[in-house]
Amino acid sequence: MQKKLLLSFIFPVLLFSCNSTRKNANRPVSINPYQYTIQKRVTAANGAVVSAHALASKTGVNILKKGGNAFDAAIATQFALAVVYPNAGNLGGGGFLVGRRSNGELIAIDYREKAPGNAHRDMYVEADGTARTDKSQDGHLASGVPGTVSGLFESMKYAKLPVKDLIQPAIDLAEKGFAISEREAKALNSLQDELKRYNSMMPAFVKTLPWKTGDTLVQTDLANSLKRIRDRGAAGFYEGETARLIVEEMKRGGGIISYDDLKNYKAKLRAPHTFYYKGYQVVGMPMPSSGGVLLHQMMKMIEERNIASMGFHSLQAVQLMTEVQKRAFADRGEYMGDADHYKVPVDLITSEVYLRDKMKNYVPGKATPGTEIKPGFLQRTESEETTHLSVIDKEGNAVAVTTTLNNSYGSRTVVGGGGFFLNDEMDDFSIKPGVPNMYGAIGGEANSIKPGKRMLSSMTPTLVLKDNKPYLVVGTPGGTTIPTQIFQTLVNILEFNMSTTDAVYKPKFHHQWVPDTLQVEKGFPQPVWKGLEKMGYILHQRSGIGRTEIIKILPDGKFEAVADTRGDDAAEGY
Repeated sequence: MQKKLLLSFIFPVLLFSCNSTRKNANRPVSINPYQYTIQKRVTAANGAVVSAHALASKTGVNILKKGGNAFDAAIATQFALAVVYPNAGNLGGGGFLVGRRSNGELIAIDYREKAPGNAHRDMYVEADGTARTDKSQDGHLASGVPGTVSGLFESMKYAKLPVKDLIQPAIDLAEKGFAISEREAKALNSLQDELKRYNSMMPAFVKTLPWKTGDTLVQTDLANSLKRIRDRGAAGFYEGETARLIVEEMKRGGGIISYDDLKNYKAKLRAPHTFYYKGYQVVGMPMPSSGGVLLHQMMKMIEERNIASMGFHSLQAVQLMTEVQKRAFADRGEYMGDADHYKVPVDLITSEVYLRDKMKNYVPGKATPGTEIKPGFLQRTESEETTHLSVIDKEGNAVAVTTTLNNSYGSRTVVGGGGFFLNDEMDDFSIKPGVPNMYGAIGGEANSIKPGKRMLSSMTPTLVLKDNKPYLVVGTPGGTTIPTQIFQTLVNILEFNMSTTDAVYKPKFHHQWVPDTLQVEKGFPQPVWKGLEKMGYILHQRSGIGRTEIIKILPDGKFEAVADTRGDDAAEGY
């Protein structure tokens, strides 16, 4: 009898304990911004976030635990990145969102920056014809009208929680500060001279003594800017005090963004660019992102060539992929730009006939010189400091977001009293036909400067659907290397059946037609390097290419989230 009584007492206690453990696992946890760890890979059943910073990823997962969906988490993660990742996470920049709602609806939100109303086609060209890339890349005149805040509020249509819940973690991180990593300390130290050169008021990032690992970065001005957004919505950025601070900063430094530019900016809902590859539906961003179309072209140019049989990093596969990259980028410079201002022939340049014709001069085992690759004939164009985040929830919502300031820390100009960096996205226009931007990309009339026009981008937030359900959520920073990285990651997984970690971590390569050089990462196999040189390629070893963030849905329905080892990127889930 006593045994029965004892068991009857113990069983409910154990059951209560197990249930409590489960409930606690689903509760938001307090984040310590002064001591935190970086996870590179997690497997989770309920949701996952991968981003450029551990504190941002943790913030996103907490929002999921609080009852938010993937859109809520993506918004909160972006606000947090604006604080903890100042070199690319941003209020003063722009970006793209590609998403799938739980009901199967596919959406794309364009919050790319725009040319100010006083911009004009030759604003960076001197009377003697000299192109002033210094002015399009550095300081106040380099900034386009920021789009991030408008994009976040456009994303709120698909979220569940109030914006004050999504922005408060970022406010706390800005107001109370967070501990910076060794990588962040080095970056800020290397920036000191430029900060003093391009700022009329010294921001929180300027320090007399060098920054060191573990230092606390407090951003009071940024916290106040975020509070105005919390209290007034998008108008808290594009109007009122923050707008005044931006315009006054422009006046002090010779910039041209006006009150009207800010008040009139609106993010735009667009139809995603989609295509099928061997049964998978690939969902990408349309113009003014070149990424979706470039990925479409590259994937389709290899589809019938049985690349799987060649093998990962084989000489044959690398050569084929390199030639495909070159041909796609030739079209980027000629035909791609803001489709609201220029008729981009998307259907033609992604058609099977057109792509087959582009590959006619491809010869296995021989490099096709860049001079022999031209934009296809039709009858009738980022330091690479962008940042990406991937999010998924158990309801089937999946979100891929890529945002940018363009160069690392953008124009290196911080809005006095506002606390956030402004972008230098004007350099992503073709400031003069044939003159390369900071990434070596060239362009023409399709991407020329025009008031209110969005500059061409390489950002490639991407979803891959399998049987009409999310399979991969992926993206990366990296300027013009972005589309070729996503291309390689998809080929690694869909064709070479590589593990998710290997698909991201193994050395990558990049070719963009001009300059006619194949860039490869450290660790690229030497036998392949030598083989490519014999074929006629010029190779150049460079530092890490991008920082890919990916979530893969496993056969059992769980989420495998992987953060790149090339940075402080972190994966979180529950």
